[in-house]
Amino acid sequence: DQTLFEYGQLIQKKASLEDRLRDTIQQPAVTLDGQQVTLTANIEQASDAAEVRAVGAEGVGLFRTEYLFINSETPPGEEQQYKAYRSAAVALDPLPLTIRTLDLGGDKLMAHIPLPREMNPFLGWRAIRFCLQERDIFREQLRAILRASAQGNVKMMFPMISGLDELLQATAIVEEHKAELRNEKIPFDENIQIGAMIETPSAAIVSDSLAKRLKFFSIGTNDLIQYSLAVDRMNEKIAHLYEPTHPAIVRLIKATTEAAHRHGIKVSVCGEMAGDPELCALLLGLGVDELSVSPPLIPPVKFLVRRLKMSEAKSLAEFALDCESAAEILGRCQVLARQIAPSLFENK
Repeated sequence: DQTLFEYGQLIQKKASLEDRLRDTIQQPAVTLDGQQVTLTANIEQASDAAEVRAVGAEGVGLFRTEYLFINSETPPGEEQQYKAYRSAAVALDPLPLTIRTLDLGGDKLMAHIPLPREMNPFLGWRAIRFCLQERDIFREQLRAILRASAQGNVKMMFPMISGLDELLQATAIVEEHKAELRNEKIPFDENIQIGAMIETPSAAIVSDSLAKRLKFFSIGTNDLIQYSLAVDRMNEKIAHLYEPTHPAIVRLIKATTEAAHRHGIKVSVCGEMAGDPELCALLLGLGVDELSVSPPLIPPVKFLVRRLKMSEAKSLAEFALDCESAAEILGRCQVLARQIAPSLFENK
């Protein structure tokens, strides 16, 4: 009887939390002291756009276009990609749709595009490196994105930029294809915003140079952590070394947001840190403007944001920047999250 009673209490608490999260969907993501936070969604296919609106997201911060390739028996051509991007843009309009160019390689492979066997695939021929060499594939995707941008709410970003040279090469190719479309009298957004993923230590370190030439940054914390700490989180023997609150990661994020804000551009985080209610206060305190997470995580993240004071987030970030211990930083993050939104963590 006691066990049944305890589980009945758990069911009631869970139902109550779900009701409160549902009520949060239509509420703005504003902290208690009036700071607006942008919450967007990560999607993998155009049909996911409907769910974005349903959970109260403010657009798409990351459209992972590689899944158009992985889920197809043959490589999608320009027209097929254009239809997918445009349908997502139409479904979201006027909310923004941020399309990431092909991030092939690492753990994302396709049978119809043979890749060489590599000793270290995450350090190899992937993402923007692949696209800069496979110009035909890159050309079809860029043209498709540019054509979809005629809808007016499309942004584009490049993955795994490691330095200025790669960025300049990629943007030069975009300009080539803009010229093609002008000559063909095919409409596109002449002022499409172009950004880059910050997911290598080198990109974070030279973020000031990158920020001068871009309209936004998106920090991919999953790769930034594994590249910075030299840790494969899928390796069970060293997975404990994968620490999002490592002081080095905290300082790289802070350096990135400071560089961006010096040049008047905004910073989002689209990695797993953004969707962790225990860590989002730290990210906001470090200067992150936007959190982009999988659609089901929008309500709990917004629930926490609406119970947070930005002054608390900044104090947390100041502590983290002065701290030498990842465990102590994580502990401080957990204490704050549980103080302001205890119901999110009652069953953890």
